[in-house]
Amino acid sequence: MNTAPFTQLQVFLAVARLRSFSGAARELGVSTAAVSQSVRQLEEQLRVVLLTRTTRSVALTDTGRRLVEEAGPAVGQALTALREVSAQPGESVGRVRLTVLTAAVPYVIAPVVPTFRARHPRVELEVVVEDRFVDIVAEGYDAGVRLSEAIERDMVQVRLTDAFRFVVVGSPAYLARHGTPQRPEDLLRHECITFRSQTTGALYPWELERGRRNWRVPVRGGVISNDLHLPATLAEAGVGLAYAFEPAAAEPLRTGRLVRVLEAYAPIVPGFFLYYPSRAQRSAPLRLFVEAARELAMKAV
Repeated sequence: MNTAPFTQLQVFLAVARLRSFSGAARELGVSTAAVSQSVRQLEEQLRVVLLTRTTRSVALTDTGRRLVEEAGPAVGQALTALREVSAQPGESVGRVRLTVLTAAVPYVIAPVVPTFRARHPRVELEVVVEDRFVDIVAEGYDAGVRLSEAIERDMVQVRLTDAFRFVVVGSPAYLARHGTPQRPEDLLRHECITFRSQTTGALYPWELERGRRNWRVPVRGGVISNDLHLPATLAEAGVGLAYAFEPAAAEPLRTGRLVRVLEAYAPIVPGFFLYYPSRAQRSAPLRLFVEAARELAMKAV
């Protein structure tokens, strides 16, 4: 079997990562027709179908997914090696592409990126902020930042913050009108600002715990959002109760604009972790970013 040209493979990987021929064309600075032709030529040389195309979407076939998983990291390493050849002695050159949970940005990305860029000005960082589940290998990321329970077990995990809590919060005005829930079941009688998962499309049940007992309460209300921060903002305005990442609500809680309820049931999560495939450790830019993140991320969220 003939080896596919390196440029065609790069084009295919861009389309696979972006799930878009036009998006890949914009990123690569070529026409959509040129991208389509490159992918078609690659498929013809390999005698396989790598992508299924409709007028609305682009999806990987099983063969295409295997090619991404096997070739993606290798192509990334090759491109990094080409950049490093032009570097001065002791200078790092390359690119790190990250997928980051929205709630982690102020604690992991904001404290790390300025110092990292000052230290390594020729390492390009791409930070994609999203709250859905992401397959970092299939989608061409070098690493991600998530809560530990959202990370696949075969990934290398690096702790970046201390543990923290999720808390149920409401405004004093709302609680004065509707009362304060005393047990998790009481939430079913309250107006709750709910969160819809960007991965599954399902409403997220509020997870509570006390001792060895756990609750997943299927709360409901008149406002649904896929944004992690909006519920606490609306709760502050008296719209209803919200399930909040406690550090993100620290200021309105400190000033009394929000009040914790069911605090004895607040679950503790281990914190935010940087994660990446074990074979990605060979990337010098990623190693440098991991070192900076471990040093500079806010430990006490």
